[in-house]
Amino acid sequence: MQGEKQGVATSGPQASAPAGPSTPVFSPAAVVASCVGFVLIGALQALYGPAIPGFREEFGLSPSAAGLGLSAHFVGGVAGVLLFDRLYGRIGDRRILGASYLLMAVGAAGFALAPNWPTALAAALLAGLGFGGIDYGLNQLFAVGFGHRSAAMLNILNAHFGIGAILGPALIGAVGSAHYPAVFLGFALANLPLLLCLRGVRDRAPQPSDPAAAGGDAGGVLGRSLGSVLAVFVALYVLHVGIEAGVGGWEPTHLETVGYGAGIAATATSVYWLMMTVGRFLVAPIALRFSAQAIITVSCAGMTACLLLASIPALAPYAYAGVGLFIAPIFPTGLPWLHRAAPTARRAGALVIAASMVGGVVAGPALGKAIEASGVRAVPLLLGGVSALCLAATLWLIRATRRR
Repeated sequence: MQGEKQGVATSGPQASAPAGPSTPVFSPAAVVASCVGFVLIGALQALYGPAIPGFREEFGLSPSAAGLGLSAHFVGGVAGVLLFDRLYGRIGDRRILGASYLLMAVGAAGFALAPNWPTALAAALLAGLGFGGIDYGLNQLFAVGFGHRSAAMLNILNAHFGIGAILGPALIGAVGSAHYPAVFLGFALANLPLLLCLRGVRDRAPQPSDPAAAGGDAGGVLGRSLGSVLAVFVALYVLHVGIEAGVGGWEPTHLETVGYGAGIAATATSVYWLMMTVGRFLVAPIALRFSAQAIITVSCAGMTACLLLASIPALAPYAYAGVGLFIAPIFPTGLPWLHRAAPTARRAGALVIAASMVGGVVAGPALGKAIEASGVRAVPLLLGGVSALCLAATLWLIRATRRR
């Protein structure tokens, strides 16, 4: 990675008509459409779980087989990030995003109409490819397209993912899991109008190493330290997404184990996800005044404190809500910092976004093994230890990326 240039290729059709440095990456309509796109990818990821009873009844599946739908989606998502990163700067941003929306729409429609489970899994994989392209493409463009406002805009963009993740299960709950094909078809159709807004996306984004694209700070790391910085960024993303998935998956079980009813435990988990969405909206104006380093440091420290407090049964539901609030800014706020710290690493953004997806997949089995050894009551302490590692990684990155 060290020898690769950050940015886009200068050959091909894009080079013949380069946009001026003052040309915005997104028109106002394209910003709105991008937020709607993140609502849709959030909803798609959240649709599979509530629809499992419908899958099982229609195809006669075991619980583990039905769970492969979401696994196929995540595998497609990681492949989509890596594939579209290879195409980034070669065929134009509008084509990448347009192809991603179409893949997601075709995959969702195929999943709804699949005559058998293998076909449905293939369709979920296809939808995941589009999901990964949109996730990577929009995060990448927002990270470099708004100058010093990039962190704020990324928090707003990713907050809309949370809105979709809340609305998706609610929609399945309203119509019933047996009618999941209609929901997936409606979702597929909702992607198509967004194609009309792609004219408002600049086809050649500014290079993250440009001072204007990086918010006026082009300082970064060079040489041998670049590999170490990228490795620690990847670790930070894998670990914090593992915490995010771990709390979401194990909070209900932990709360029931320490004496709460199933209804309260489920409600508290919903509040956790809601606080993640609220936290990203709240941090957007803060990101205009404080550095990404400061925000992520406070987030990791607050997240660690809340997880430790969650080990106290009387405080646990409220502490988990605090975890959601503090963890919210880490993913979107870290991307502009990454681009400033490693401006010569062409695929740094794709690496950490793919790593975040891997973190979500690996978290379940890894945490499950740890819980087998220590018991469910240790869930917040186990996650608190991982959160402390996130804080240590952040402090190391601050020292390593400080402008010399």
